[in-house]
Order: sequence, then C-alpha cells, then structure tokens
Amino acid sequence: MKKFLLLVLILSLSLTLGLSLPGLTEERLIVSSTTSTDNTGLFQALNPPFEKRLGCRVDVVAVGTGKALKIGEMGDSDVVFVHSRPAEDAFVAAGHGVNRRDVMYNDFIIVGPTSDPAGIRGTKDAKKALAAIANAGAPFISRGDDSGTHKKEKSLWRKAGIVPNGRWYSEAGQGMGAVIQIANEKLAYTLADRGTYLAYKNKVSLEILCKGDPDLFNPYGIIAVNPAKHPGVNYVLAMAYIGWVTSPDGQRIIREFGKEKFGQPLFIPVAIP
Repeated sequence: MKKFLLLVLILSLSLTLGLSLPGLTEERLIVSSTTSTDNTGLFQALNPPFEKRLGCRVDVVAVGTGKALKIGEMGDSDVVFVHSRPAEDAFVAAGHGVNRRDVMYNDFIIVGPTSDPAGIRGTKDAKKALAAIANAGAPFISRGDDSGTHKKEKSLWRKAGIVPNGRWYSEAGQGMGAVIQIANEKLAYTLADRGTYLAYKNKVSLEILCKGDPDLFNPYGIIAVNPAKHPGVNYVLAMAYIGWVTSPDGQRIIREFGKEKFGQPLFIPVAIP
C-alpha cells in the first residue's frame, strides 16, 4: 500500500510540475467516454499533454454514456468520462467505479430547421417545446442509444407527460454528430449538447430554437473503474488522468477549448472553484 501511494504521489507531482516519466512508455490508458467529448475534439486538446508528460498512450472509446458505463462495468476501460449524473451515481453505488469528480458542464439545446414548423423558437421551457413538436407531428430525431443525451431526452418527455411515437419520431441509434446531420437532412428537430452543435454548426443549417431551461443543464463527471472488482485495470494511471483533467492545467485547456475556433468555450470547467 505504501508503494502504491508513493507511485500515485509521484504521478501527481509529475503532472503538477510538468515533469515527464519515460519509464511509463509502455503504459496504456483506456477511457470510455461520450461522443460529445470526442466529436467536439476536446480529447485532441486534452490528452496529448498528458501522454507526453507521462510517456503513455490514451485510447478513447467514444460511445453513448450508457455504453461507456457498461464498458467500465465489464472492466474493459480504466476510466469513464460521461454526462448523466444519475447513471454515474448508480455506477459508483454498485461498486463499479470509485473517486468520481466533477469536471465541466455545458447545456442541452433543442435545434431544428429555420422554418420551425412547431413554432418553438425562443421557448425557454423544454417540456413545452417538446409538447409543441409532438402536437405538430413535426419530425424529431432521437439519439435512441442510451447516451446521456438520450437519457435526458427521455426524462424531458416524461416530465412533459408524453410518450413519443408515430411516424414523426425516429430513433437513430447513433452519436450526436451523426444525429445532428440526420436532423439537418430531414429538416427535423433534435436534442443536442451545445458543444457538439457548435462543432457542427458550419456544416448544417439547424438553429438553436430552445435553450435556457434549468432542466437542460449538462454536467460531466469522470470516474476510475474500481480495481477491487477489476484487478486488471490500470488504476494508478487512471487516477493520474483524473488528476490531470481536474488539475489547473487540465481545467485551463477545457476553459480555453473552442474559444478561438467557435468564439466561445464549448465546456465550462468546474473542478477548481
């Protein structure tokens, strides 16, 4: 235990001081995460400095939150980086994960065609917006993949007292970027995270039509897979990565990400007050 704690301390210091540890060149970290963190390009900014400092490789498996947590539950990833707090809490409570940390947030938005057949433009109540879409029978594309976005969408339909079905409602079973493009092609509405929408904004003609509802808050958390359940996971490197993502340097990268290209940050860091 003393040797383990010493190694964790060394890794933490190396991140804080910007030192590299060439002895870890063969180390590999597997992060199961959401398509939103991958589609936006965040990992391309966040991971290389960590890999360079620790002489390791970070492999990201980008799927929906439900699948990302399932991968962690099976012990097939070392870290999960997702955005569905109820699912994250259940993952930790079941003993699959440890040391969860808040990382960042953005918000969900409802986007749709400029023609806005359901007339929801400017609506700040997501439940009313979805009800208007359902009443109009306007096309709506759902992620349908048990992702964090899909979980949020289902909770909003429940709160609106609506069971979405019919020809107007389609489940794509794909990631956020793909769903935004499908909605664009079909002149349909969809629920999206703001970060991925901004990353695809110049490729589509969809507009933000509903935003600002507190129910659309979208927090992200990071969790180490429990080594007590899965001895094969790289727990030491997982904790080093969590330390990096929530460190001043990691949080600065998140805070600055998107400003130059999109004119605004895609995520707001929260690990450091």
